[in-house]
Amino acid sequence: MSELEQAIDPWLQHMTWRRDFVRWRERRINQEHYQADRLAMLEESVGAIAGLQMLDLGAGMGGFAVAAALAGTHVTACEYNPAYCRIIELRAARHRLRLPVFNAAGESLPFPDAAFDVVTAWDVLEHVRDPQQVLRELARVLRPGGHALITAINRRAWVDPHYHMRGINWLPRPLAELLIAARGRTKRGASFRDMQKLSEMHYYHYDALVQLCVRLGFTVVDMRERRLRSGSLYSPRPSRRMLRSALRSLGLEAPAYQAQRRWYVGMFELDLERVG
Repeated sequence: MSELEQAIDPWLQHMTWRRDFVRWRERRINQEHYQADRLAMLEESVGAIAGLQMLDLGAGMGGFAVAAALAGTHVTACEYNPAYCRIIELRAARHRLRLPVFNAAGESLPFPDAAFDVVTAWDVLEHVRDPQQVLRELARVLRPGGHALITAINRRAWVDPHYHMRGINWLPRPLAELLIAARGRTKRGASFRDMQKLSEMHYYHYDALVQLCVRLGFTVVDMRERRLRSGSLYSPRPSRRMLRSALRSLGLEAPAYQAQRRWYVGMFELDLERVG
């Protein structure tokens, strides 16, 4: 077992209940090889990415940061978990990359104003202490016209992205957490220590999140809706492709997507452009 695998494995043991655990673990070990979709989102937002100054905030185990560096961006990784910082360094080392890694919280970034062309914050906002302050910091470290690509969890998500359970976001949080415990899917005993319980995490209604981002000086684009309108949004299931084709022929594809985004979808993927 490699040093990287040894460093990663303790952070996966709370998810052994997953039916696809072996495949999921492999994707974690080799995370940098599974970033094509998010790299494509980045290019759709900013154009050519080679040479850009990029901050990957909440870099996690470093898969996206390393993939972006291999694609030619000048990446700085910032991660709150010290153990993850070490994993990022090990992942970069196996590609012989010199990738700066900072151990810091998103609420107080150790970087000057307007230092970056682009910031990414994948799967981060729900776990921080103060999401509004994190977004304010993203605006501060971006140059005017720079882009922050973020994800956020839908408060009405039918299948919860963290616990993989249906309907729990439609229940009062205390009841939802009782059901999570009954299914054996809590993170009790895991290496994680903060902002992991469902009641502690920050989930959003779409319109409220957009309004918050606008107040903080961003224009907002839903990256999936942009793909839908350009015809490049791919549906892996043939039945979904047929449904989308039928809705498109009736002029209802965009309204149907917007309804799904409001009431069902698990995650929002947003491109925030800093107003000059």
